[in-house]
Parts: sequence; structure tokens; C-alpha cells
Amino acid sequence: MSRRGWASLLRATSALGLLAVASAQANAGGFAVHEQSTYGQGTSFAGIAAGGALSSMFWNPATMTQFAGKGLEVGASALFPYAANTPLPAPAPTLFGSPFGGGTFDTGNDALVANGYFTYQFTPNLWLGMSLNSPFGLSASFPDLWAGRDYGANSSKLVTYNAAPSLAYRFNDWISVGIGAQIQYAKATLNKGATVGPPPFADTTLHGDGWAYGLTAGVTLTPTPTTTIGIGYRSALNQDIDGSLLTTGLIAPFSNGSIHTTVNLPDIVSLGVRQRVTPQFTLLGTAEWTNWSRIGTSNVLTASGAPALVGPAAVTIPFQYKDGWFFAFGGEYQWSDRLTLRAGAAYEISPIDDRVRIPLIPDNNRVWASIGASWQVFRGFSFDLAYSHIWVQDPSINITSVSGNPSFDGANYIGTVNAHVDVLSLAMVFRWGAPEPVPVVKPIISK
Repeated sequence: MSRRGWASLLRATSALGLLAVASAQANAGGFAVHEQSTYGQGTSFAGIAAGGALSSMFWNPATMTQFAGKGLEVGASALFPYAANTPLPAPAPTLFGSPFGGGTFDTGNDALVANGYFTYQFTPNLWLGMSLNSPFGLSASFPDLWAGRDYGANSSKLVTYNAAPSLAYRFNDWISVGIGAQIQYAKATLNKGATVGPPPFADTTLHGDGWAYGLTAGVTLTPTPTTTIGIGYRSALNQDIDGSLLTTGLIAPFSNGSIHTTVNLPDIVSLGVRQRVTPQFTLLGTAEWTNWSRIGTSNVLTASGAPALVGPAAVTIPFQYKDGWFFAFGGEYQWSDRLTLRAGAAYEISPIDDRVRIPLIPDNNRVWASIGASWQVFRGFSFDLAYSHIWVQDPSINITSVSGNPSFDGANYIGTVNAHVDVLSLAMVFRWGAPEPVPVVKPIISK
């Protein structure tokens, strides 16, 4: 299928409102979106790479072998982020300084992020699967006039659509493997205000879209009947973006037209453990590493390969992140034949530190607290529900000529951010075609 054909398919899926994304607010380290499983969210994603739900295949495609027959899971997460900026006095005002002086109210946009999974047991030991997700996203809006206008103005958005067809094979009762492809379409709008020159009081807006390709793989080990260990891998993606660069103000007639850039998205390794303690209670754990340090700086180029310019300055997007880590611990309790309860907590080490933080992505280390439940309506049909609150550790922003922040463009901005996120998720799970349980026939014992 052509690139245009893939784009049409994914947009059509989005229009149905089932398996795509309305918009996304970054809700994990950097601008990753963690909300890919309502089941997993109920434990802050503890143990998710070891299985437990159809949606575990996002982290580890080998988990498909845990589900006989056919399965379909459709979920959505409502994200309610909050980020308010408070400026502090800058040490050395520039020519235009911070002429508008004020901070902002909430700049995070509420969003709906959906996901979908399908698995099919093709033979007794071979499974086929497909997942549709939005693994990266951002949506933020700023006022036109505020103290940090250079580093966050108007609205910026990144939306991704990722399709992952997968295969999984069960060698025996204790080892399964899985592998799949990633096909990702991204659409981005990045707006940057400017209060200093050149030119003064101009906005620069980058529009574009493009494609990236990668793989996903994993293995599950079941060394004992009560222990499952899963290791999953999602490869790095070099997300190509083709589009235009437009500038307002005095040099608008001379602004660049067609541009190209590449955003080097991270690879992810997830380790999950599920340990059943009693027939009703299971302990869960996760350790996850995200290779954000590969992102570096994205250079914006013209069609000729030369740097795109705004005035005399080359246009770059200096992410300069470090690697991110995510650790989670939780539990699951089988309350009854129909009701399962779960809870968990996580600590996330953000790839964004004090040196590179900007108002657009005011991320910092996070603490997660989550609860969730599953209700089986009847055999083969169930609902998952989860709620999370995420505390973001007091982000501070220091963008000056002496701070070393790579985003400094001549305007000083120092400030703090009050940030947190609430997430509410719901999923419907359908499973059919599995063999019926074999009834236990008790022997007749004569007296």
C-alpha cells in the first residue's frame, strides 16, 4: 500500500472514533503517551510486559499466546493535564526583556487517547495480532502575550498513529516469543513566539507530517505455574517530517517554504513480572528503560538540504534529553468470579532535566497512583476501568545566556510550573472462539 493509502486508512479509523487518537497530551517521560492499556493503568502499568490483557501486546507481542481463540480490546483514556507557569525575575533583561511580564493559567489541553488490539489464534501454537495506538503526542496552548512567549506561544500539537501487525509463537508451556512491525504516521504543528530579534515580535510556525518504520519484539517465560516474566522491546523510530515553515512579521515574504526534519524517537525495553501469591492475589512489577538520549537536536532543512533560516539564525529543535526510567509495583485481587480489583504506584525518572526544560514540555520526575477494576458481564465480554493521578515534581525553568539551556534565543526566562495530570480510562474486551472448558467428572464411589 502507498504512503497515501496508509494515511487514508489511519484517518478513516480515526474518524470512526475506535482505534485512533483525537488528540494527545504528553503523559509520560518527554512526550511519550503511556496510556495504552486500561488494564495496565489500574496498576500504574506494573507487570504489563508479562501479560494479563490483550493490550499487553503493546509492550510485548509474545503475550498474545496467553489468550486462546480470538480477542478484541478497544479502550480510551481521558487525560486532564494541568500546567500553570509563574515567571520569576530574570537576572539580565534583554532589549525587549519580558515586556508582557505575566505567567499563564492552565496550558495543558484535555485530550482523548484511544487504542485497539486484535488477536487471532491461527494454529495451536501460532497467533496473529494487530494493535493501533498513539505512542507519542503533545497538545498545549499558550496566550499570545506572556513572559515566556519566546518558548511557548499560541498552540502546538503532535499526533501519532502507530499500527503494529504482529506474530507470536508458543514453543511450549514455559516460553513464547513475538515479533511485529511498527508503521507510524505523525502530524505536527510547532509554534514559537519571539519577542527579541531578529525579527522582533514574530511568530514562527512549523507544519508537517511524515512516516517512520520500526519493529517490536518480546519473550515471555513461565518458569513456574505461578510466575510469568516478560521482556518487550519497541525499536527506535526516525520520524521524518516534511512540511512548511512560515514566519510572520517583517520578514514574512522571505520565510522558508518547504522544509524537512527528522525526530529520532527512542527505543523502549520493558521488563514485567507477575507472581501469583494465592489463588486470588497476584503481585506485579515493572522496570522500563526509554532511550531518549538518542533524540539530540532536530535540524530543520530546506528542500536543497541547506539549513532553514529565520533571519540569520538556523532553525533547530534542541531536545537534548537524557534516558528515562519507569518503575512500578502493584497488585491484583480476584474478588469474585466476575470482579477483579487492582492498584499500583510508580516512580518515573523524566528524560527532561533542569538544563533543557522549556514551558512547552514542563516535564519532571513523576509519582503515579492508580486504581482499577475488571467486570465480566458474561463469558467472553468484560469491561476494564482505571483512574490515575500523577504528581509532577515542581518543574523549574531557567533559560538564560548562562544557564546552558540549548533553547536560549536571546530572551531570558526563569520560572516555575505547577503541574499534575488526572487520567480516567475505560476499555471493552471481547473474547470468543476459545475451546470450552473440559468439565470435571467426579468418579462414582460406591459405599
